[in-house]
Amino acid sequence: MAEHYEKATFAGGCFWCIHEVFKSLEGVKEVVSGYTGGDVENPTYQDVSEGYTKHFEAVQITFDPKIITYEDLLNVFWRNIDPTDDGGQFVDRGSQYLTAIFYHNEAQNELAKRSKNLLENSGKFDKPIATQILPYKKFYKAEEYHQDYYKKNPINYKYYKSHSGRINRLNKIWKESDKELKQKLTPLQYKVTQENGTEPPFKNEYWNNKRKGIYVDIISGEPLFISTNKFDSNTGWPSFTKPISESAVYTKEDTSFLMVRTEVKSSSSGAHLGHVFSDGPKPTGLRYCINSAALKFIPLEDMEKEGYKDYLYLFDENK
Repeated sequence: MAEHYEKATFAGGCFWCIHEVFKSLEGVKEVVSGYTGGDVENPTYQDVSEGYTKHFEAVQITFDPKIITYEDLLNVFWRNIDPTDDGGQFVDRGSQYLTAIFYHNEAQNELAKRSKNLLENSGKFDKPIATQILPYKKFYKAEEYHQDYYKKNPINYKYYKSHSGRINRLNKIWKESDKELKQKLTPLQYKVTQENGTEPPFKNEYWNNKRKGIYVDIISGEPLFISTNKFDSNTGWPSFTKPISESAVYTKEDTSFLMVRTEVKSSSSGAHLGHVFSDGPKPTGLRYCINSAALKFIPLEDMEKEGYKDYLYLFDENK
């Protein structure tokens, strides 16, 4: 490991989800799922699941502080947990799913305490912050099948994440206030993302965009779609065969306008994006019909400077 790299350790409920969140960040060199905080040496997943080891499911992050700071990691951590839950996280209950920050040195301890105090005094919660701040002891790597679970088992992972209550709860907790969104978004962007609006066909920003790059959530900045999966559907809206990752979006039934359709929403912000239909080209047979107003396009040549360097490999694989 390079001398200037540092480590951070967080427990945020199921480590599959927390692993994915941190793995996508620029400046993060490695994320390992494992167990920490307890007294039993070399615990197995079965041991930890039974609750007697006092270990937390956690992730250990190796990061470059010149690119991403510990404060940045703390902010990402808070926004991906329910910090008021003192019994677990979402559908997962038990001590192994409690949230905690394990500090590796006194500087991390002070930063963690400061961020927790800011959260407690923000007025955002009507319950106390339950997340503990604890000294780091030892970290035990989890079984190999738990590492990068979201990549190895995308279907099972997507099903778990969507049914665990995590997405809905996080959106409810951390969604920007209506006032903030109206200041941040144009009237059309607000109507589309927050009121399930639809922009005019052939009169939107990206319907005919043929440049290489990625399309990100206009609110959160999370990558949603890639240009190599974009196709001309002759509908007048940007159309994609699939999202950039299985967990980038989620779907729900939409019965508005006396029709039954499948709505597509952003996992990171909960924003309405559009709809998905089964009349797309092979290999997926799907057409993700997305509003330009819900997206921001990052050209390939700007991806590194805009903070999306870790997604450049996708273009190498799709050449």
